[in-house]
Amino acid sequence: MVDLRSRAGRFAIVGLLILLPLLLQQIDDYILHIAIIIGIYAILSLSLNVIVGYAGQFALGHAAFYGIGAYTAALIMLHGSASFWLALAAAAAVTGLFGLLLGSPVIRLRGDYLGIVTLGFGEIVRLIFVNWVDVTRGPMGLPGIPAPSLFGHAFTEKIEFYYLILALVLLTYFIINRIVHSGIGLNLLTIREDETLAQSVGIRPNPYKLLAFSLGACFAGVAGAYWAAYISYVSPDSFRYLDSVNILAMVILGGTASLPGSILGAILLVLAPEILRYMNDYRMMLLGLAIILMMIFKPSGFWGEKHRKYNFYGLAQKGGRK
Repeated sequence: MVDLRSRAGRFAIVGLLILLPLLLQQIDDYILHIAIIIGIYAILSLSLNVIVGYAGQFALGHAAFYGIGAYTAALIMLHGSASFWLALAAAAAVTGLFGLLLGSPVIRLRGDYLGIVTLGFGEIVRLIFVNWVDVTRGPMGLPGIPAPSLFGHAFTEKIEFYYLILALVLLTYFIINRIVHSGIGLNLLTIREDETLAQSVGIRPNPYKLLAFSLGACFAGVAGAYWAAYISYVSPDSFRYLDSVNILAMVILGGTASLPGSILGAILLVLAPEILRYMNDYRMMLLGLAIILMMIFKPSGFWGEKHRKYNFYGLAQKGGRK
Protein backbone atom coordinates (compact mmCIF):
# COMPACT_ATOMS: atom_id res chain seq x y z
CA MET A 1 0.00 0.00 0.00
CA VAL A 2 1.46 3.36 -1.02
CA ASP A 3 1.93 5.92 1.71
CA LEU A 4 0.06 8.93 0.31
CA ARG A 5 1.23 11.22 3.08
CA SER A 6 4.84 10.45 2.27
CA ARG A 7 4.23 11.08 -1.42
CA ALA A 8 2.49 14.37 -0.67
CA GLY A 9 5.36 15.33 1.59
CA ARG A 10 7.87 14.66 -1.14
CA PHE A 11 5.95 16.79 -3.62
CA ALA A 12 5.80 19.56 -1.02
CA ILE A 13 9.56 19.42 -0.49
CA VAL A 14 10.25 19.51 -4.23
CA GLY A 15 7.88 22.45 -4.63
CA LEU A 16 9.61 24.29 -1.79
CA LEU A 17 13.03 23.70 -3.36
CA ILE A 18 11.78 25.02 -6.70
CA LEU A 19 10.30 28.14 -5.12
CA LEU A 20 13.10 28.71 -2.61
CA PRO A 21 15.04 31.34 -4.58
CA LEU A 22 11.79 33.15 -5.38
CA LEU A 23 10.57 33.09 -1.79
CA LEU A 24 13.74 34.67 -0.47
CA GLN A 25 13.76 38.13 -1.96
CA GLN A 26 17.21 39.58 -2.71
CA ILE A 27 18.69 36.19 -1.93
CA ASP A 28 22.41 36.22 -1.28
CA ASP A 29 24.63 34.52 -3.85
CA TYR A 30 26.52 32.87 -1.01
CA ILE A 31 23.37 31.05 0.14
CA LEU A 32 22.74 29.85 -3.41
CA HIS A 33 26.35 28.71 -3.64
CA ILE A 34 25.94 26.62 -0.47
CA ALA A 35 22.70 25.16 -1.86
CA ILE A 36 24.53 24.24 -5.08
CA ILE A 37 27.35 22.54 -3.17
CA ILE A 38 24.76 20.60 -1.16
CA GLY A 39 23.23 19.46 -4.46
CA ILE A 40 26.59 18.24 -5.78
CA TYR A 41 27.31 16.27 -2.62
CA ALA A 42 23.75 14.94 -2.55
CA ILE A 43 24.40 13.30 -5.94
CA LEU A 44 27.74 11.94 -4.70
CA SER A 45 26.18 10.61 -1.50
CA LEU A 46 23.26 9.03 -3.36
CA SER A 47 25.63 7.35 -5.81
CA LEU A 48 27.95 6.02 -3.08
CA ASN A 49 24.98 4.70 -1.11
CA VAL A 50 24.22 2.33 -3.99
CA ILE A 51 27.67 0.78 -3.52
CA VAL A 52 27.96 0.94 0.28
CA GLY A 53 24.39 0.85 1.51
CA TYR A 54 22.68 -1.46 -0.97
CA ALA A 55 25.51 -3.64 -2.28
CA GLY A 56 27.43 -3.65 1.01
CA GLN A 57 30.77 -2.84 -0.65
CA PHE A 58 33.10 -0.74 1.53
CA ALA A 59 34.48 1.75 -1.03
CA LEU A 60 36.93 4.53 -0.16
CA GLY A 61 37.77 5.94 -3.58
CA HIS A 62 34.56 7.64 -4.70
CA ALA A 63 36.30 10.98 -5.21
CA ALA A 64 38.24 9.33 -8.04
CA PHE A 65 35.05 8.83 -10.06
CA TYR A 66 34.05 12.39 -9.22
CA GLY A 67 37.40 13.59 -10.59
CA ILE A 68 37.26 11.41 -13.69
CA GLY A 69 33.85 12.87 -14.52
CA ALA A 70 35.10 16.43 -13.98
CA TYR A 71 38.22 16.00 -16.12
CA THR A 72 36.34 14.12 -18.84
CA ALA A 73 33.75 16.89 -19.16
CA ALA A 74 36.40 19.62 -18.97
CA LEU A 75 38.60 18.10 -21.67
CA ILE A 76 35.67 17.47 -24.00
CA MET A 77 34.35 21.01 -23.62
CA LEU A 78 37.78 22.66 -23.88
CA HIS A 79 39.35 20.61 -26.67
CA GLY A 80 36.34 19.07 -28.39
CA SER A 81 34.17 22.20 -28.39
CA ALA A 82 31.32 20.03 -27.13
CA SER A 83 28.28 21.34 -25.31
CA PHE A 84 27.85 20.81 -21.59
CA TRP A 85 25.05 18.32 -22.20
CA LEU A 86 27.21 16.13 -24.42
CA ALA A 87 30.08 16.42 -21.93
CA LEU A 88 27.70 15.43 -19.12
CA ALA A 89 26.64 12.28 -20.96
CA ALA A 90 30.26 11.45 -21.83
CA ALA A 91 31.36 11.93 -18.22
CA ALA A 92 28.61 9.59 -17.02
CA ALA A 93 29.56 6.95 -19.61
CA VAL A 94 33.31 7.15 -18.97
CA THR A 95 33.00 6.97 -15.18
CA GLY A 96 30.49 4.14 -15.48
CA LEU A 97 33.09 2.27 -17.55
CA PHE A 98 35.77 2.95 -14.94
CA GLY A 99 33.40 1.66 -12.27
CA LEU A 100 33.00 -1.53 -14.28
CA LEU A 101 36.77 -1.85 -14.77
CA LEU A 102 37.46 -1.29 -11.07
CA GLY A 103 34.64 -3.53 -9.94
CA SER A 104 35.64 -6.50 -12.10
CA PRO A 105 38.81 -7.43 -10.14
CA VAL A 106 37.72 -6.26 -6.67
CA ILE A 107 34.18 -7.61 -6.25
CA ARG A 108 35.58 -10.79 -4.69
CA LEU A 109 37.16 -8.74 -1.90
CA ARG A 110 35.29 -7.79 1.25
CA GLY A 111 35.56 -5.40 4.15
CA ASP A 112 38.90 -3.73 4.85
CA TYR A 113 40.57 -5.35 1.84
CA LEU A 114 38.07 -3.78 -0.53
CA GLY A 115 38.45 -0.44 1.24
CA ILE A 116 42.24 -0.53 0.84
CA VAL A 117 42.04 -1.38 -2.87
CA THR A 118 39.52 1.37 -3.63
CA LEU A 119 41.59 3.81 -1.56
CA GLY A 120 44.62 2.89 -3.69
CA PHE A 121 42.57 3.41 -6.85
CA GLY A 122 41.61 6.88 -5.68
CA GLU A 123 45.23 7.84 -5.00
CA ILE A 124 46.39 6.45 -8.36
CA VAL A 125 43.78 8.52 -10.18
CA ARG A 126 44.77 11.65 -8.25
CA LEU A 127 48.46 11.10 -9.05
CA ILE A 128 47.59 10.71 -12.74
CA PHE A 129 45.80 14.06 -12.59
CA VAL A 130 48.91 15.59 -11.01
CA ASN A 131 51.57 14.03 -13.25
CA TRP A 132 49.94 13.72 -16.68
CA VAL A 133 50.81 17.33 -17.41
CA ASP A 134 50.35 17.11 -21.19
CA VAL A 135 46.65 16.36 -20.74
CA THR A 136 45.61 17.63 -17.30
CA ARG A 137 48.18 20.47 -16.91
CA GLY A 138 49.08 18.87 -13.58
CA PRO A 139 48.73 21.00 -10.43
CA MET A 140 47.91 24.04 -12.59
CA GLY A 141 44.55 22.49 -13.49
CA LEU A 142 42.26 23.26 -16.40
CA PRO A 143 40.82 26.82 -16.38
CA GLY A 144 38.30 28.46 -18.68
CA ILE A 145 35.75 25.65 -18.83
CA PRO A 146 32.65 27.05 -20.59
CA ALA A 147 29.37 27.36 -18.71
CA PRO A 148 26.30 25.31 -19.68
CA SER A 149 23.92 26.83 -22.18
CA LEU A 150 20.30 26.07 -23.07
CA PHE A 151 18.66 27.19 -26.32
CA GLY A 152 21.56 29.55 -26.92
CA HIS A 153 21.43 31.10 -23.46
CA ALA A 154 24.64 30.66 -21.43
CA PHE A 155 24.25 30.24 -17.69
CA THR A 156 25.77 33.18 -15.85
CA GLU A 157 23.65 33.57 -12.72
CA LYS A 158 23.85 31.32 -9.67
CA ILE A 159 20.08 30.90 -9.66
CA GLU A 160 20.38 29.21 -13.07
CA PHE A 161 23.03 26.83 -11.73
CA TYR A 162 20.79 26.20 -8.71
CA TYR A 163 17.90 25.02 -10.85
CA LEU A 164 20.24 22.91 -12.96
CA ILE A 165 21.69 21.06 -9.95
CA LEU A 166 18.19 20.70 -8.50
CA ALA A 167 17.06 19.02 -11.73
CA LEU A 168 20.10 16.71 -11.67
CA VAL A 169 19.53 15.77 -8.01
CA LEU A 170 15.86 14.98 -8.67
CA LEU A 171 16.76 12.93 -11.74
CA THR A 172 19.45 11.06 -9.81
CA TYR A 173 17.09 10.36 -6.93
CA PHE A 174 14.32 9.19 -9.29
CA ILE A 175 16.53 6.79 -11.24
CA ILE A 176 18.31 5.32 -8.21
CA ASN A 177 15.04 5.06 -6.29
CA ARG A 178 13.40 3.14 -9.14
CA ILE A 179 16.36 0.77 -9.35
CA VAL A 180 16.79 0.04 -5.63
CA HIS A 181 13.04 -0.48 -5.17
CA SER A 182 12.92 -3.01 -7.98
CA GLY A 183 13.97 -6.64 -8.04
CA ILE A 184 17.53 -5.45 -8.61
CA GLY A 185 17.52 -3.55 -5.32
CA LEU A 186 16.04 -6.50 -3.43
CA ASN A 187 18.73 -8.78 -4.85
CA LEU A 188 21.43 -6.27 -3.84
CA LEU A 189 20.10 -6.21 -0.28
CA THR A 190 20.02 -10.01 -0.21
CA ILE A 191 23.63 -10.15 -1.38
CA ARG A 192 24.63 -7.54 1.19
CA GLU A 193 23.10 -9.53 4.04
CA ASP A 194 24.34 -13.00 3.05
CA GLU A 195 26.07 -13.87 -0.22
CA THR A 196 25.90 -17.59 0.44
CA LEU A 197 22.16 -17.41 1.01
CA ALA A 198 21.77 -15.30 -2.14
CA GLN A 199 23.62 -17.90 -4.20
CA SER A 200 21.50 -20.68 -2.70
CA VAL A 201 18.34 -19.07 -4.11
CA GLY A 202 19.86 -18.50 -7.54
CA ILE A 203 21.17 -14.93 -7.24
CA ARG A 204 24.61 -14.41 -8.77
CA PRO A 205 26.39 -11.78 -6.64
CA ASN A 206 29.09 -10.63 -9.07
CA PRO A 207 26.87 -9.13 -11.81
CA TYR A 208 24.88 -7.18 -9.22
CA LYS A 209 28.03 -5.88 -7.52
CA LEU A 210 29.37 -4.76 -10.89
CA LEU A 211 26.08 -3.02 -11.59
CA ALA A 212 26.31 -1.20 -8.25
CA PHE A 213 29.87 -0.04 -8.94
CA SER A 214 29.00 1.10 -12.45
CA LEU A 215 25.81 2.89 -11.40
CA GLY A 216 27.50 4.64 -8.47
CA ALA A 217 30.46 5.70 -10.62
CA CYS A 218 28.15 6.93 -13.38
CA PHE A 219 26.32 9.39 -11.14
CA ALA A 220 29.56 10.49 -9.48
CA GLY A 221 30.70 11.42 -12.99
CA VAL A 222 27.55 13.50 -13.43
CA ALA A 223 28.41 15.43 -10.26
CA GLY A 224 31.97 15.90 -11.51
CA ALA A 225 30.84 17.24 -14.86
CA TYR A 226 28.53 19.73 -13.16
CA TRP A 227 31.32 20.82 -10.80
CA ALA A 228 33.66 21.49 -13.74
CA ALA A 229 31.07 23.63 -15.53
CA TYR A 230 29.99 25.47 -12.39
CA ILE A 231 33.47 26.38 -11.12
CA SER A 232 34.87 26.62 -14.69
CA TYR A 233 38.11 25.14 -13.34
CA VAL A 234 39.29 21.69 -12.22
CA SER A 235 42.47 20.67 -10.41
CA PRO A 236 43.66 17.54 -8.55
CA ASP A 237 43.15 19.27 -5.18
CA SER A 238 39.38 18.86 -5.49
CA PHE A 239 39.49 15.05 -5.58
CA ARG A 240 41.58 13.97 -2.61
CA TYR A 241 41.25 11.03 -0.25
CA LEU A 242 39.61 13.29 2.34
CA ASP A 243 36.84 14.04 -0.14
CA SER A 244 36.10 10.31 -0.41
CA VAL A 245 35.98 10.11 3.39
CA ASN A 246 33.65 13.09 3.50
CA ILE A 247 31.24 11.49 1.01
CA LEU A 248 31.33 8.20 2.93
CA ALA A 249 30.60 10.10 6.16
CA MET A 250 27.51 11.61 4.53
CA VAL A 251 26.23 8.13 3.73
CA ILE A 252 26.93 6.84 7.24
CA LEU A 253 25.52 9.83 9.10
CA GLY A 254 22.44 10.11 6.89
CA GLY A 255 21.75 6.39 6.82
CA THR A 256 22.96 3.51 4.69
CA ALA A 257 20.44 2.05 2.24
CA SER A 258 18.36 5.21 2.66
CA LEU A 259 18.15 7.70 -0.19
CA PRO A 260 16.57 10.49 1.91
CA GLY A 261 19.33 9.80 4.43
CA SER A 262 21.96 10.44 1.75
CA ILE A 263 20.52 13.89 1.08
CA LEU A 264 20.25 14.60 4.82
CA GLY A 265 23.89 13.60 5.29
CA ALA A 266 24.97 15.93 2.48
CA ILE A 267 23.03 18.81 4.02
CA LEU A 268 24.52 18.22 7.48
CA LEU A 269 28.13 17.87 6.39
CA VAL A 270 28.06 20.80 3.98
CA LEU A 271 26.38 23.14 6.46
CA ALA A 272 28.40 22.07 9.52
CA PRO A 273 31.75 23.56 8.34
CA GLU A 274 29.97 26.78 7.40
CA ILE A 275 28.32 27.06 10.79
CA LEU A 276 31.51 26.08 12.63
CA ARG A 277 33.89 27.92 10.32
CA TYR A 278 35.91 29.23 13.27
CA MET A 279 36.67 25.57 14.18
CA ASN A 280 37.84 24.59 10.69
CA ASP A 281 41.18 23.28 12.03
CA TYR A 282 39.29 20.65 14.01
CA ARG A 283 36.92 19.66 11.22
CA MET A 284 38.28 16.16 10.57
CA MET A 285 38.54 15.43 14.29
CA LEU A 286 34.91 16.44 14.80
CA LEU A 287 33.88 14.42 11.77
CA GLY A 288 35.62 11.34 13.13
CA LEU A 289 34.03 11.85 16.54
CA ALA A 290 30.60 12.22 14.95
CA ILE A 291 31.03 8.94 13.04
CA ILE A 292 32.15 7.11 16.20
CA LEU A 293 29.17 8.42 18.16
CA MET A 294 26.82 7.46 15.32
CA MET A 295 28.25 3.94 15.23
CA ILE A 296 27.65 3.59 18.97
CA PHE A 297 24.26 5.25 19.45
CA LYS A 298 22.64 5.24 16.00
CA PRO A 299 24.44 2.71 13.80
CA SER A 300 21.95 2.96 10.93
CA GLY A 301 22.26 6.76 10.69
CA PHE A 302 19.79 9.59 11.25
CA TRP A 303 17.48 8.25 8.54
CA GLY A 304 18.65 4.67 8.26
CA GLU A 305 16.56 1.77 7.06
CA LYS A 306 16.16 0.29 10.57
CA HIS A 307 14.60 3.49 11.92
CA ARG A 308 12.10 4.14 9.15
CA LYS A 309 8.42 3.69 9.81
CA TYR A 310 7.97 1.88 6.49
CA ASN A 311 10.05 -0.94 5.11
CA PHE A 312 11.51 -1.69 1.67
CA TYR A 313 8.06 -2.44 0.23
CA GLY A 314 6.35 0.67 1.67
CA LEU A 315 4.58 -1.34 4.38
CA ALA A 316 4.53 -0.50 8.09
CA GLN A 317 7.25 -2.45 9.85
CA LYS A 318 7.40 -3.68 13.43
CA GLY A 319 9.70 -1.63 15.64
CA GLY A 320 9.89 1.20 13.12
CA ARG A 321 9.95 4.89 13.97
CA LYS A 322 6.68 6.12 15.40
